[in-house]
Amino acid sequence: MEPLTLNTLNIEYRPVATLLAYARNPRTHSAEQVAKIAASLVEYGWTNPILVDGDNGLIAGHGRLAAARQLGITDVPVIELGHLSPTQKRAYVLADNRLAEDAGWDEAMLALELIELSEAGYSLALTGFADADIARLLNEEEAEGHAAEPETAAPDAAEDVPGVSATPVSRAGDVW
Repeated sequence: MEPLTLNTLNIEYRPVATLLAYARNPRTHSAEQVAKIAASLVEYGWTNPILVDGDNGLIAGHGRLAAARQLGITDVPVIELGHLSPTQKRAYVLADNRLAEDAGWDEAMLALELIELSEAGYSLALTGFADADIARLLNEEEAEGHAAEPETAAPDAAEDVPGVSATPVSRAGDVW
């Protein structure tokens, strides 16, 4: 089997005013979501270029473009995907959004990340999660943490506990 050869990607900056939203984009962006994207841009900078066709038409990044406009950003990073046929472009508009939805969350790991970010004083609003989701995850983790605390041990229980190995075989995050 021959190795797959991918197209070369070049990031360049283009004026926001020249970029054209795809009129038939079925993905929607609420004002609240655009505000979250804008807050993310302010906090982290621009980390994900907008994808455009050979005519400055948007393929992916409609929410990022709306946030850039809201923030008054005049030039944004883009990757031109001029190699896509019109049919591929239309299909990728859908696939880019839909494929990401199929990913899941390890909620226990997510809760640990949120707890540690919160303990570090970081604003959890900048993670993109809704306040209700954050509260649910933190409350579940807290309840599990309390449930996992050992009861008062019987007098001989300490004898049944093996010593700690000098070389650990598992780390935080391992699933057994």
